[in-house]
Amino acid sequence: SLCGPGLTGPGLTGPGLLPVGLTGSKLGCAEGGCGACTVMLSRLKGDQQSLTPPLSHYSVNACLAPLCSLHLVAVTTVEGIGSVAQTLHPVQERIAKAHGSQCGFCTPGIVMSMYALLRNKATPTMDDLDDAFQGRCTKAHITTDGGCCGGGASGNGCCRTNGTADTEATPLFDAKDFVPFDPTQEVIFPPELMVKTDRSQSLCFHGDRTVWLQPNSLEELLSLKWKHPEARVVVGNTEVGIEVKFKNMVYPVILSPADHIWCLLFSVCSGIIFGASCSLSLMEAELRRAVDSLPLHQTQVFLAVLEQLRWFAGRQIRNVAAVGGNIMTASPISDLNPVFMAAGSNRDGLLSDGSRLVQMDSRFFTGYRRTALRPQEVLVSLEIPYSKKVRQFMSAFKQSPRREDDISIVTAAMSVTFSPDTSLVEELKLSYGGMAPTTVLAERTAKELIGRPWGEELLQAACSSLAEEMTLDPSAPGGMVTYRRTLTLSLFYKFYLTVLLKLRDQVWVRSDCLSEVPQGQHLDDVVGRPIMHLSALKQATGEAVYCDDIPLYENELYLALVTSTKAHAHILSIDTSLAVSMPGVVCCLFSEDVPGSNSTGPIVYDESVLADGQVTCVGHIIGAVVADTQSHAQRAAKAVKIQYEELPTVVTIQVTSHTPRVTSHTPKVTSHTPKVTSHTTASGHYSGDMHMGGQEHFYLETNVTLAVPKEDGEMELFVSTQSASKTQSLVAKALGVASNRILVRVKRMGGGFGGKESRTTILSTVVAMRPVRCMLDRDEDMLVTGGRHPFYAKYKVGFLDNGQVVALDVSYYSNTGNSMDLSLSVMERALFHMENSYSVANIRGRGFLCRTNLPSNTAFRGFGGPQGMIVAESWVTDVAQRLGRPAEEVRGHRAGKGVGGGGPVLDQFTLDRCWDECLRRSDYKQRRAAAHLYNRQNRWTKRGLAVVPTKFGISFTAVFLNQAGALVHIYTDGSVLVTHGGTEMGQGLHTKMVQVASRVLGVPISKIHISETSTNTVPNTSPTAASASSDLNGAAVHNACQVLVERLQPYRSANPKGCWEDWVSAAYFDRVNLSANGFYRTPDLGYDFNSNCGRVFDYYSYGVACSEVEVDCLTGAHKNLRTTVVMDVGHSLNPAIDIGQVEGAFMQGLGLFTLEELHYSPKGVLLTRGPGSYKIPAFGDIPSHLTVSLLRDAPNAKAIFNSKVRTEPRPPPHMNSGSSVRNKTVQTSVEFCKKRQNIPVPPVLEFQLMSVCMVNLFT
Repeated sequence: SLCGPGLTGPGLTGPGLLPVGLTGSKLGCAEGGCGACTVMLSRLKGDQQSLTPPLSHYSVNACLAPLCSLHLVAVTTVEGIGSVAQTLHPVQERIAKAHGSQCGFCTPGIVMSMYALLRNKATPTMDDLDDAFQGRCTKAHITTDGGCCGGGASGNGCCRTNGTADTEATPLFDAKDFVPFDPTQEVIFPPELMVKTDRSQSLCFHGDRTVWLQPNSLEELLSLKWKHPEARVVVGNTEVGIEVKFKNMVYPVILSPADHIWCLLFSVCSGIIFGASCSLSLMEAELRRAVDSLPLHQTQVFLAVLEQLRWFAGRQIRNVAAVGGNIMTASPISDLNPVFMAAGSNRDGLLSDGSRLVQMDSRFFTGYRRTALRPQEVLVSLEIPYSKKVRQFMSAFKQSPRREDDISIVTAAMSVTFSPDTSLVEELKLSYGGMAPTTVLAERTAKELIGRPWGEELLQAACSSLAEEMTLDPSAPGGMVTYRRTLTLSLFYKFYLTVLLKLRDQVWVRSDCLSEVPQGQHLDDVVGRPIMHLSALKQATGEAVYCDDIPLYENELYLALVTSTKAHAHILSIDTSLAVSMPGVVCCLFSEDVPGSNSTGPIVYDESVLADGQVTCVGHIIGAVVADTQSHAQRAAKAVKIQYEELPTVVTIQVTSHTPRVTSHTPKVTSHTPKVTSHTTASGHYSGDMHMGGQEHFYLETNVTLAVPKEDGEMELFVSTQSASKTQSLVAKALGVASNRILVRVKRMGGGFGGKESRTTILSTVVAMRPVRCMLDRDEDMLVTGGRHPFYAKYKVGFLDNGQVVALDVSYYSNTGNSMDLSLSVMERALFHMENSYSVANIRGRGFLCRTNLPSNTAFRGFGGPQGMIVAESWVTDVAQRLGRPAEEVRGHRAGKGVGGGGPVLDQFTLDRCWDECLRRSDYKQRRAAAHLYNRQNRWTKRGLAVVPTKFGISFTAVFLNQAGALVHIYTDGSVLVTHGGTEMGQGLHTKMVQVASRVLGVPISKIHISETSTNTVPNTSPTAASASSDLNGAAVHNACQVLVERLQPYRSANPKGCWEDWVSAAYFDRVNLSANGFYRTPDLGYDFNSNCGRVFDYYSYGVACSEVEVDCLTGAHKNLRTTVVMDVGHSLNPAIDIGQVEGAFMQGLGLFTLEELHYSPKGVLLTRGPGSYKIPAFGDIPSHLTVSLLRDAPNAKAIFNSKVRTEPRPPPHMNSGSSVRNKTVQTSVEFCKKRQNIPVPPVLEFQLMSVCMVNLFT
């Protein structure tokens, strides 16, 4: 493929983009699901003899674009449209200066999606933007405007003209500073590709295992298909590419016809005919033109197709995926095939000896992934008919966990035609996907309803008949049998209502900075100002270097992992004979090859570098294969044969829903107050429990390590890690050398979220055994690294009649996975947040760590805080329901200034201010009244609001980690080099450190540079985690800079009119040391679990959020309409970065509690290993109105320059308080539709909501 080293397609080899130095396109998932690898393709179309032949520009996923398919096609990457050194493209400039880039790994792909849109439409609408970014991941990037436009928006898009302006808000950028976009100055199409020669030639490419044939005529295609009947026909490679990469399929012959030979489209009297190789985007555009120009009664079918295309994959996939390929894959959950079947579309099949017309009916799909076409046949065209009759109505439906770019649970298309001037059904077609091995028609039900009037009697008959006809075996693939059967009825009911009615907004993200710099602050003092992320411009142009972008070293080798396929087993034998005989293989490595200690682990050495005799999870690293290329190493790794003796496997911590399975007898007991928990004074009691699932980090850049050997046993490691020092020490241990021989360097990461705090070492320790490079594929990374800890909790609360909780007893059980990792600290954090922000006089919490045969779970943004606080929100909801009071009333019993619930000292308490500000800014009372009115007027969709407060403790719970170092050099030209112990992963830590140094030294930020984080400059660093990195490293940088300021002070005094360079030069010639170390340790920390005394956190961050959610009671589909967040970040060091982090944390929390779900088999195999099966929020999941505000006038004396962390590094373990607020807000906002007291298991998925709504009237 275009993206990746040495891959051009299924089984073929070639240059790719990486070896030629084009590293801007990033490999994020290798299955077209994230968009990080987006590039633009351009090709000639139409009349190629004209002086200005027309061009076609479209975005594609490079990871699925075979080089063989790009003959005479121009490829434009992000490097080709602008650079920092020369000229930035307006798109690159805007996304950088409007604070739209954080970790930056996906930024080039976003830039190229926008660039391709502009090449086709110079003045796009908001709908065009939504379409261009549809289906994209938002894990690290959701900023669509970065803040107030400063009056630069046109029309009614500016808040200053549409009446929504906030006079208190400070703009984060000025749109007037941007270079205007000039569409006439774009890159020209390469003249070399204008030539007519070879355009008519057929092509043939030979690879190691595959022959790629590109016929140039339909006759030649048919001849080749007759000769190779089992050959796969490939147009967009969106299906075969996935099969080859992830299913290890090998296709000896691939036929990829030239794009012109069957991409025809023309209108006939009965409809529009599309060639089978027409892209879905082309079909979409043609149908939209037809809808705009034809009478409504003729376009009912077209509208149904367009409705499904709206949610079909992302724009890059639709640009290349062929309509014929969609049909011939015969997926039982196809989005489009039910529409074609309900419409009665015709398909034209062609043999070498003639053609035949195939009707789209119940006989077309003959079995799972099979059609009525013979092996030698090819599908030539598809006719989509007009809806000719005035009284024909058609609708299409798709139900999936995520609306955009997600695999369907159930799809449906329904068409009804009425007799003239009546409501009597003349013809009815009900087509369903996801209810059988093929797309099916409910023919029996349709036949029964013919001749009936469209009314209640027909509805009841239809539901009864569908319930009998649309059956599923309890063991049907995909599960959710009851939900799927119910959906067939609910979707018909939606169709019924739609037809009955026929018979008789854009996304807005606003970021407000209420915390502005003090009056009189000098313009050169950048602290508190919305300074652009230091790497934003390089990220926007693709010039930012990530670990795998480092150029290949001479004779560099590649390593691929050999992992366990069993969750718990003895290893009986390992056979490498086939692997070592394969091309390019150098050696295989196993436990006996580890030169030092095979024991490893971040705290307890309970893991092994390579498995020795026993495996304890699927994905346990057993060995590695070293080869000359990535493809050779991976192919050989799959050829290693391992024999196992399976042992009993434990996957879940629960035997039943109320009895936890404790497999590790190491409970952690804590109490936040010396008082004995008492329920005797309470007027009411309630006992409950809940389970919270895990979460995948899904950083866009997967784990990667490059090992470079040096002399004297030294090893230089380039690693994408949050913990450079821990990587250094564990690699040294594995190699049997001292730490001073290991140098770990971290330039930047493409996201981390805690997943790169400790688990990166499982790769680094293996890679360090040989001088090699290894970057995990997305499915490998998800398989071996673990994620957020699933939790189970049991609680008992005692409360008064006014809703005040006076006693709480809670027990937490966490699924640690197969090793301890950081599980103990995660549990401690959960216990320290078990009361959230509520005042509880008597409280006891106990934690139990449960070891299972899953990959070790680890740090994740929030680090146990979300697990602890969601349980608190559960018992708050329980109390409110028991008392019949609004949940917000119970939440009003918050901790106050002084000693709060659980005993911590809450000084500088601002939670009440955040609460009042959030209610005011969200118009809570008016919105709640509007929601009540909406619910009275709408039977099947309901709305609800919730306001949730939170507090989050700031510090590592392990006291020794609350320290940081820094090193600052001043060079004789006046430039400054700053190094500190923190790592940059998109959270803007380096940017903030430069701002701190700028203020202390009194020099502009242009003179200050941070190169990287390395263990040879600042030793013994703490992980960039715990939301404490700005505080710790900022204070260390401040300390080092202050030392230098004092050394320069005599020269300032001697030459007060001089400049910075004069003082530095004078000090140098006077032999003054212009380098200084800085150090900081957080004072007065320490907690004793035995006496329940001490201070575990330095201070608390506070936040409040209000969300309004709408639920479709018929399907369980839900969407967040509006969210208002107010965060206390003290005096923000950089409000633009802080707001971006809050927005990103919100979306990650929305995914945790409403969307993301990990699926394991009973044998412990992770089934969700990529964006195709594991869905994180996309651009379209951002609330229609999202407002983030920073609290004004809330200085924090305990941190650098009176600041507070918010979500701090999104990668480190501690999620900021606002993120936790937003997580629970979304979950609790559906309280209005609950009929039971138990809360659905987070994530609250659609089938759970549907069952909770209890609106199934038909079964």
